Amino acid sequence: MAFTMGFNFLLLLAMAATNLLSLYHLSSTFQSPKPSPPVPIHIPQHLLRHLNDIRATINHLTASTSDSKRTSPVPHDLVLHSQVAPIASSCHRHPYLLRRYMNYTPFSTCPYDLDLQETLILNGCHPLPRRRCFSKTPPKPTSSLPLNPFPTALPDSYVIWTKYSCKSFACLLQNNPIDFDLNARRSSLLKYASELDLPVNRFMQLAKSANSVIRLGIDIGGGTGTFAALMKIFYNVTMLTTTLNVNAPYSEAVAARGLVPLHVPLQQRLPVFDGTMDLVRCGRAVNRWIPLPVMEFMFYDVDRVLRGGGYLWLDRFFSKAMDLEEVYEPMIGKLGYKKVKWAVANKTDPSGLKNGEVYLTAVLQKPVSR
Repeated sequence: MAFTMGFNFLLLLAMAATNLLSLYHLSSTFQSPKPSPPVPIHIPQHLLRHLNDIRATINHLTASTSDSKRTSPVPHDLVLHSQVAPIASSCHRHPYLLRRYMNYTPFSTCPYDLDLQETLILNGCHPLPRRRCFSKTPPKPTSSLPLNPFPTALPDSYVIWTKYSCKSFACLLQNNPIDFDLNARRSSLLKYASELDLPVNRFMQLAKSANSVIRLGIDIGGGTGTFAALMKIFYNVTMLTTTLNVNAPYSEAVAARGLVPLHVPLQQRLPVFDGTMDLVRCGRAVNRWIPLPVMEFMFYDVDRVLRGGGYLWLDRFFSKAMDLEEVYEPMIGKLGYKKVKWAVANKTDPSGLKNGEVYLTAVLQKPVSR
């Protein structure tokens, strides 16, 4: 307390002395062309440092934000990333949604507003602001969870179904068999029917022939986690699965299988440390609908998390044929990765035929050292 009062007194004394000197200087200027030199005043060094810190803070806060007056322009990549990627700065662009999200009773049960969370995340407000409330859990939690990542059925009691049109995994299986028919999805990842297919066992053979060990990986846009399940039961590989609960409980499905879901959008910086992953796989979620700046940032973040000699696997990436040649192949080529596999074929569904689209399946190996 005494130190604070003494410090405040010194600050007041310094301000008073500065004002007196200013008045003296002004009066002497009007009286004679050669003002007398100011009388030196001793100010403690710690006080000068504090005053300099205050001055720097005030200058920073009052500085003009116009580009013409900035002494240090904001790096272009930072501006671009703030526009396309979720660094939470995008939250202020959606004040109404954010206000709804943060309208809750502290220290009670959180509102079950999953659809609102997904909307904010997809609009770049991620990570979401923290709330001082307790997350809602299913009213009748399951007494046991399957140890086999390919169970005969996923437990319905593991999910809060309020926000979904389907109220059971059986309903999802009927309406969305591509994602929720676990055995059918498993078969598609193990079979070879064309050059676009790369069975899991074939990929592991490629890695083994190159003396590469696959232990850790990320499956971007991995749906219900079937790829991660295969890698776990056959090769004891730990795969993280990025997924969003868009119209279905994908995260709960992944977790119910004993796997790890990462609830992040494609723009999100992958939440793992540099150079720690052996494999990053991009499934159907990565395609031409992603804005180009977002995709470019994503590829460089993949490079960040891959160790030297690690693999980037693009599984049936689709785009217009001309764009693949002129845009995406050069973008991928900038990574400087070795092409282990590169297969292109026409996309033959109605949308593919209408838009002149093609599929690309590629396995690329990061250089061992840079």
